[in-house]
Amino acid sequence: MWTVLGNPRFRPLFAAQVVALVGTGLLTVALGLLAYDLAGTDAGVVLGLALAIKMVAYVVVAPIMSAAAHRVPRRTLMVSADAVRAAVALALPFVDQVWQIYVLIAVLQSASATFTPAFQAVIPTVLPDERDYTRALSLSRLAYDLESVLSPVLAAAALLVTSYHSLFVGTLVGFLGSGLLVWRGLARRADAPTDHADAPNRRARVTAGARLMLADPVLRGLLWLNAVVASGTAVVLVATVTIVRDELGGGETAVALALACFGAGSMVTALALPRLLDRVHDVRPVMIVGAAAVATVLALVAVGFTVGGGWAVLATGWTLLGAATSAISTPTGRVLRDRTAEADRPLVFAAQFSLSHACFLVTYPLAGVLASTPVAAPATAAVLATLTAAAAARTWPRTVAEPVPV
Repeated sequence: MWTVLGNPRFRPLFAAQVVALVGTGLLTVALGLLAYDLAGTDAGVVLGLALAIKMVAYVVVAPIMSAAAHRVPRRTLMVSADAVRAAVALALPFVDQVWQIYVLIAVLQSASATFTPAFQAVIPTVLPDERDYTRALSLSRLAYDLESVLSPVLAAAALLVTSYHSLFVGTLVGFLGSGLLVWRGLARRADAPTDHADAPNRRARVTAGARLMLADPVLRGLLWLNAVVASGTAVVLVATVTIVRDELGGGETAVALALACFGAGSMVTALALPRLLDRVHDVRPVMIVGAAAVATVLALVAVGFTVGGGWAVLATGWTLLGAATSAISTPTGRVLRDRTAEADRPLVFAAQFSLSHACFLVTYPLAGVLASTPVAAPATAAVLATLTAAAAARTWPRTVAEPVPV
């Protein structure tokens, strides 16, 4: 898997993703603690609303920017987005009102909604070989896991000697480093603007990616799987701080370590998937089994909290949830690449980014409202995950035809 880092075009881009995500992970921990500092036991509600604002930015901004900026060089677009994110990270330590969190998160996540789809769409161009791209997807998943594992560990270490406000400095450094690496690593050919001559107007370009996904039964199944991931992830990201602080009596370091369990499970799956997919090729069984596992683990976590399982239930459940959601998320880019033409990929990746995060508009606020009751949050998420996993299995046929053009 690591041989793909020998590619001189991919290596700096992967490094950019790693440093940006480590910074984002520090932000996640700091934001949860800031919400608790400002709102106390209502921190779950504040964090849930902040993350819902993040999802609104992702849903609205990603397709609009993909369409409006199709003539802008991708390198320029991505570096500009990193500059905006760095500016917000610089401002966050000075927040002393809840409404300020909401405004800054809206700006930061709008920039992320511009950066991430552009980054995802350029990787298949940099790595056209299927085996290399599959390995790049697993490395990309590992980078996301660093956000869930390394960042909380770094945060836990930092919190032993300083306040959580210093974590925002790490976020600032991460975004600045990402911008520099993207500027250095993205080749002129990959940096070229993408012009969609077949889209007659901007509105058509905004909706083109979604129409491509809805026209393909495989990609429609993928949309249901996005909802499964959202069900499990929202419980972890929103409810952890309340469960650890109020129910289990843990401190700030314990919050960070609990979040790290989720990332650790995801990392194990990401490391194992390349060899598995080399043998089975068909990603459908892997992703459907992962969806069933998410629903099962959530139900078991709810039962475990009912009988007073405490820390053992939290650590084990979060680790298994990380592994199950990674089985869905890691192969997603391969599915999108295989089912779309190269010219359509920026639009489809933007649509996937937007539509997948639209699921969190439901799951984040719901988890925030239910976070004060440890049993209710995973139990409700288990019901949602079960229904959407069943819909995905029914929608995504076992044998599929070629992609349907739009």
